[in-house]
Amino acid sequence: MPGRCRIDRATLSWALYDWANSTFATTVMAGFFPVFFREYWNAGVAPTLATFRLGAANSAASLTILVLAPVLGAIADAGGARKRFLAAFAGLGITTTGALYLVARGDWAAAAVLYGLAAVGFAGANLFYDALLVHVAGPDRIDRVSALGYALGYLGGGFLLAINVLMVRHPAWFGLADAAQAVRAAFPMVAVWWALFTVPLLRHVTEARVRRPAGGAARGVVAGLRQLAATFRHVRRLRYVARFLLAYWLYIDGVGTVIRMAVAYGLELGFHAPDLLLALLITQFVGFPAAIVFGRIGERHGPRLGILVAIAVYCVVLVWAARMHDRLDFFGIAVTIGLVQGGIQSLSRSLYARLIPVGKSGEFYGFYNMLGKFAAVLGPVLMGWVGWWTGSPRVSILSLLVPFLLGAAVVWRVDERAGRRFAGEL
Repeated sequence: MPGRCRIDRATLSWALYDWANSTFATTVMAGFFPVFFREYWNAGVAPTLATFRLGAANSAASLTILVLAPVLGAIADAGGARKRFLAAFAGLGITTTGALYLVARGDWAAAAVLYGLAAVGFAGANLFYDALLVHVAGPDRIDRVSALGYALGYLGGGFLLAINVLMVRHPAWFGLADAAQAVRAAFPMVAVWWALFTVPLLRHVTEARVRRPAGGAARGVVAGLRQLAATFRHVRRLRYVARFLLAYWLYIDGVGTVIRMAVAYGLELGFHAPDLLLALLITQFVGFPAAIVFGRIGERHGPRLGILVAIAVYCVVLVWAARMHDRLDFFGIAVTIGLVQGGIQSLSRSLYARLIPVGKSGEFYGFYNMLGKFAAVLGPVLMGWVGWWTGSPRVSILSLLVPFLLGAAVVWRVDERAGRRFAGEL
């Protein structure tokens, strides 16, 4: 039937990697690591200092990948080694995630290093995962196959997180002594899940063979860096693209920080970990269908307006979070974030598509994806530092208004029609 997306073995195997590694993003990065980092590995430490350490670990991991991204992207573009590099980075993430189970109480430095390495493995593997998309889907199927991976990521991450939250709330059901043992057990569970569902991709996704230029990988890296420099020159010529990318980096940094630091913030205010994890689970399952509904706002009124609405909602949420006092507030915030989290991401992608030259979409989307994947550099350390300096977690959460408001101010000056005209001239 015309228009149908055939799900063959290679396509499903590729998409299952999103099902595999999203458990790290949900159970570890957003959920259990902030809980254990605060209550176990930083036991006896001032909450604001623990949050600062968590923010520094997140920012350091993001900066590491940001520095490595051009070289990794060049290797991916050179072709022929994507699966091997994906396996290597995923192996790094899987091993260090599982090793968190072994870190002793109070050893926050070891926990931070292992977590940082796991985050590098997670993000690095994603670079090569994205690069493999063109090997499993032609131009007419690429959007649907990409969406399949996105959907399976929400489902897989949410499914294992639901099990892990149940373990924390009812440890006796699983033969565990208490909630702390349940949290520790979640780390090797994520590692096993991640490893198990990576196997289909490694077995069934085939890369097209390419002829390597003389000089091998070294020349490929040099060529990739030259391409990155050329993209920078094009972005400078297309001022509306440059303006949007600056805005995107600012507000998506705020979005990423909320995802990574929300649980840590709730702990500082004295909320119970099981309630915080349940709220995270609510956000996970509200986010996907809400993104579809939010997309209709973009269709009717334009993506820029939708983005500004989402930023406004995030700003309201931050003020709400600074004033909240009970668990009902936290659940309300979780639902509200879920309503806009997927929407701001999808509308950002569609606005960007309207601003770039059609014939250079691959080059420009590589740049866009690099910014999106390696956000959460400024926000975590800003939030951690402000909280440590003021001694108030409520002030620290308000510091995230800075990237959101700056991003809104810049995206307001992105003229979609003028951007299209400039893109056509390149």
